[in-house]
Amino acid sequence: MAVPSRRPNRPEVIDHLSVTREFAEARATILTEVSHSIWDHPELCFEERHAHGVLVEQFERAGVDVTGSAHGLDTAFVAEAGTEGPTVAVICEYDALPGIGHACGHNVIAAAGLGAGLALAAFAEEHGGRVRIIGTPAEEGGGGKELLIRAGAFDGVDAAVMVHPADRDLPTMEAIAVHQVHACYSGRSAHAAAAPERGRNALDAAVLGYVNVAALRQHTAVHERIHGVFTDGGAKPNIVPESAATHWYVRSATSASLRELEPRVEACLHAGAVAAGCEVELRWVDPAYDEMIHDPWLLERFGEHAAVLGRTLEDPEIDGPVVGSTDMGNVSQRVPSIHPMIAVAPRGVPIHTPEFATHARSAAGDRAAVDGAALLAATVLDYWHRDR
Repeated sequence: MAVPSRRPNRPEVIDHLSVTREFAEARATILTEVSHSIWDHPELCFEERHAHGVLVEQFERAGVDVTGSAHGLDTAFVAEAGTEGPTVAVICEYDALPGIGHACGHNVIAAAGLGAGLALAAFAEEHGGRVRIIGTPAEEGGGGKELLIRAGAFDGVDAAVMVHPADRDLPTMEAIAVHQVHACYSGRSAHAAAAPERGRNALDAAVLGYVNVAALRQHTAVHERIHGVFTDGGAKPNIVPESAATHWYVRSATSASLRELEPRVEACLHAGAVAAGCEVELRWVDPAYDEMIHDPWLLERFGEHAAVLGRTLEDPEIDGPVVGSTDMGNVSQRVPSIHPMIAVAPRGVPIHTPEFATHARSAAGDRAAVDGAALLAATVLDYWHRDR
């Protein structure tokens, strides 16, 4: 993947960045406090009440029109400014991961989005643009952005931007499509010693389904991933489990190729039930996540600004791309979007690890929030002036 070209000496690039950088630096303390507050209170999908409250309060203090609990989601919000011109959505994420907190650095995303949103709200009338800051809950599996799309939160939006923490400054994340499925097995309980012949072991069915998927992995494409966990395995060893369950993420490069992979996974899970004399119910989770489409024009501008700040965007192929899935992909299917990565951790520290969570609250994480705010805001200013 080619890195966007960088021409940092172009006057309009430096001018817009200098304005947004000054704004973000002046609010560095606020952005850092918000980032730390969200990190200190990790909240899972759709439970992000503390983060929601902290962010809404900051927009209210700044006099920006903001609606909390927006579009039917308790922990979503929408803040808006500007009366004419192109509308750009600035995305905030703020949910955490079970057990390891902000190991994806969403506290940094939230603070960067806050800073960019405040800057753009202040500059909207002068520069003839409109900004819509959208607080999107439940990125870690709940699909908050897709739910907000369906509810109309992105209606009238011309482009969307956000920045995501990583171990390097990168133009893109290789965000592939994903669909979750729960496999719920049912059998027949019995005393495992006195009358095992009367039982039908749901755990055996789940284990066989897992093994089948493991065999399937040998024959999937390079950009396909299937990974699951056991969520129910029975109560006691001397009771034949009458129920068992697994939870799977099924990923592929595109939504189209994902649809071809799904029935192969279903066959594996069903076969485990048949072999153990059990039944299985498969529940695919709505919404699925689409692959990310990265807008080249927006990426080029972001890359130029990043170079001025000393954050030269690397070719993702040098050390391998950051691979994952995000509901920002769903947004990108509707409007031009970017999802660049900003370094908060030393090279080689992967996201979704306890070590990465530590770096998300470090001095590097704080700097990323401030830089990310300036870079996003400068990119949006460029977009507002694109056709002038």
